[in-house]
Amino acid sequence: MLLGVSPPVREGLIQTGVVVAVLLLTALVISRLGHRVTDRLVARAAAEGGVHGAERSQRIRTLWVVGRAFVLIVLAVALILLLLDVWGVPIGPFLAVGSVLGVALGLGAQGLVRDVIAGFFIIAEDQYGIDDVVRIGGVEGKVESIRLRTTVLRDVDGSVHHVPNGQVTVASNLTQEFSQVVVDVPVSPQTDVDEASAILTDVVDGFAADPQWAAVFLDPPEVLGVERFEESATVIRVVFRVAPAFRLTARREFLRRLRKRFDAEGVSLP
Repeated sequence: MLLGVSPPVREGLIQTGVVVAVLLLTALVISRLGHRVTDRLVARAAAEGGVHGAERSQRIRTLWVVGRAFVLIVLAVALILLLLDVWGVPIGPFLAVGSVLGVALGLGAQGLVRDVIAGFFIIAEDQYGIDDVVRIGGVEGKVESIRLRTTVLRDVDGSVHHVPNGQVTVASNLTQEFSQVVVDVPVSPQTDVDEASAILTDVVDGFAADPQWAAVFLDPPEVLGVERFEESATVIRVVFRVAPAFRLTARREFLRRLRKRFDAEGVSLP
């Protein structure tokens, strides 16, 4: 097919074909290797089971998607520049125009770029994961999805909040590895503090020893003592560490047991 073509044109076409073939082969190799490595890492994470395994699997896949997109963009730009050079087209003006467009896009999409970069580091550093309860951007709720640009939270009322990752200056993870339940119990100023503390200790120890709840507690609960005085109450603080999924249910169950015990003992509340 190239016999009737002049040698310079034929040589240019051959060089073009070589450049395209090399870059396509490079993209294919990177894609295949990336898929294999990603699948192995995902399989290893899935073998762990539970929520943490699912979180890690999602984080690995998300990082692979981002990395693949970045590599493909770099290869596409390299292909265009190499083809222009092979065809003898001056690439200086294109680089200048590209620089101007890049600056314009960077200025116009600063928020988007900031969100994407912040989302990448949130996923890479595992600051929080799916089903974690977090406080970010002035909103508290359970993490339903972590995207490159936004984090999706659902609060206790069922409302869904989309928080741009670039606005997450402080991320408070309330359920990473464990949850610390802090209960401030107010009692009437006329109540004997030692008696109230003894009742609290008995209730929380019995709660932790209950066979239905024993596996939930990660450390023995503590009655820290008097936390503060108020005009109409003395506040005693109780602290216990539980599995993350039981942060609220354990607190509610403790308060239920405590109220019944206070009623039985005649301890008055403010």
